Amino acid sequence: MSLDSQRSTPVGFRPGIGARVSRAAALAVLIGLAVLFLIPFYLILRNALATDAEITAPGWMWFSPDPAWDNFSRLFDDPSVPMARSLLNSLIVAVLTTVGTLFLCTTAGYGLARVPWRHANKVFYVVLATLMIPGAITFVPSFVMVSSLGWLSDYRGLIIPGLFSGFAAFLCRQYFLGFPKELEEAARVDGLSHWGAFWRIVIPNSGNFLAAIAVITFVGAWNSFLWPLVIGRSPESWTVQVALSTFLTAQTVSLSQLFAAALVAILPLVFVFLFLQRFMVQGVAQTGLKG
Repeated sequence: MSLDSQRSTPVGFRPGIGARVSRAAALAVLIGLAVLFLIPFYLILRNALATDAEITAPGWMWFSPDPAWDNFSRLFDDPSVPMARSLLNSLIVAVLTTVGTLFLCTTAGYGLARVPWRHANKVFYVVLATLMIPGAITFVPSFVMVSSLGWLSDYRGLIIPGLFSGFAAFLCRQYFLGFPKELEEAARVDGLSHWGAFWRIVIPNSGNFLAAIAVITFVGAWNSFLWPLVIGRSPESWTVQVALSTFLTAQTVSLSQLFAAALVAILPLVFVFLFLQRFMVQGVAQTGLKG
């Protein structure tokens, strides 16, 4: 080592110490955010295993010394709230809404991005315009239409009005604009039409993106409350979110049952998110902003 290089190196300098400090600070911030994110889940779990008296007690305790596991058995045995049927209804509505949205929005997005048509941009702007319309404006007309069709307290009334999503169609178009054209051109050379290339080439190579759209749609359909509340007139057609609302009314308050039901209601979403979160992040990142 030359004398000049020795002089240029500060005494006591440790290479990489700044990077280690930055990583430690970033890790501390992430841990703090994770704790804040997990606090609501902790409160739901704590209160789901406590009695109403323990939940409203002035003193704080981390967990009940005698967990009330019977809250869950009473939850499913309650004849006034068909919790099991509500979970099944939510699952059916969420799954069918997700499948229908994927089919409609991917075909619409691919058509707007790839099928040559002089009015494609105009149709795309109309789809974007629907995102500017508040849901409250279309709520009453949608209800009148569903009611006139006789779809109240019916799966058709719960599912069909929410099948098409302008936001999902927008994401699909942006994604397909960035899809490699070479693959589609090779498919066209082999004699496939736009429809054939879409189903045999594009869809099989878009797994991450489709998983992202599926997660977003499934969570939105599962958490939907106002529309199922209005459409589901009979307890047999309640979704889980409507069933949750029955535990906290002006006449009755059952906090332990409410938190137990909330814990049961969020478990499917937790499992879906844990298994598909990697695909969700990658899929949203692949949409791009091309236009």
